Amino acid sequence: MNDFQAIADRVEIEALRGEFTDAVMMRDYERVATLFTEDGALRMPNIPIELEGPEEIRAWGRRVPKVVDFLVQNTHPGLILLDGDTASGRAYMSEVGRGLDGRGGINYAIYHDRYQRTGDGWKFTERRYEVRYEDSSPLAGSPPRRAAEV
Repeated sequence: MNDFQAIADRVEIEALRGEFTDAVMMRDYERVATLFTEDGALRMPNIPIELEGPEEIRAWGRRVPKVVDFLVQNTHPGLILLDGDTASGRAYMSEVGRGLDGRGGINYAIYHDRYQRTGDGWKFTERRYEVRYEDSSPLAGSPPRRAAEV
């Protein structure tokens, strides 16, 4: 692999991670599911959730609006280790959110990732979420009210 290919692979993987965050923020779990290989897994042990394959990710996404009031994710670039048509990496997260039950908080976490080059570009084969810090103090703020709600 030449240096230009390695640069292109890193840019594509970073774009994949960015698209994941955008899709989650927009609650577009159909798009989230397309970012994984057919046997790809999304694991969030602290919730606990273990999703295997795009259909389980879609089904979970259909349930999210029934339990999550709002979620704001900020992804920070991390490590990418290329190995031909596979790669691994980490992305660092800060989040604030609240459930419809009123529980919420702030956390800092790491996504531990594995990637695969496919005919449709790079995709996740596994994305595992590890919370490193959590503050479940009640949030003092709230999402702004929309003009139609005023």
